[in-house]
Parts: sequence; C-alpha cells; structure tokens
Amino acid sequence: MKRVITAIVMVLLLAAPAFAQQPAPKAPAAQDGFVPVDAPANAQDTMPAPRLVAIAYGFIWVVLFGYIWSVRSRLSTVERELDAIGRRAAAARKQP
Repeated sequence: MKRVITAIVMVLLLAAPAFAQQPAPKAPAAQDGFVPVDAPANAQDTMPAPRLVAIAYGFIWVVLFGYIWSVRSRLSTVERELDAIGRRAAAARKQP
C-alpha cells in the first residue's frame, strides 16, 4: 500500500509541469533600445528634487535627534533610579 501511494505521488509530481499554464504571450516592445528624453513632456512631470532631498534629510535628522534625546532621557531616569536603590541598599546594610 505504501508503494502505491509513493508511486501515485511520484506520478503527480512528475506530471505537474505538463498541466501548468503556458505563459501569456508578451506584448511587443515599443522600441528595441534606450532613447533618452531631453525634456519632460510638460511641466507637471517634473519634481523639485533638491527641495525633496533636503526635506527628506531634514526629516531623518529630526527623527535621529529625537531618538537620541529619548534614549538619553530614559537613561538618566534609569541612572537616578539605580542611585536611589544604591542609597537604600547602603542604608539597609548599615542597619543591624
């Protein structure tokens, strides 16, 4: 019985490519090579790249400084809590 199941699985695995769909024919390319564009078709197709790059870099710097400030403030809170725990532990050791 095990051999029959193995044989059926093997036949299905080997026959699967025969039942696969054929890829759709590709549309012919409009041109064969790269043709550079000298100017955009209209003014709306242009993007103000320097301004967008400056905004993106500015946003990244603001996020980075915000993250650093957040980590620094959380670290100072942890340091204050550790100092308080250290003082309490020292006071507890002094008491018999």
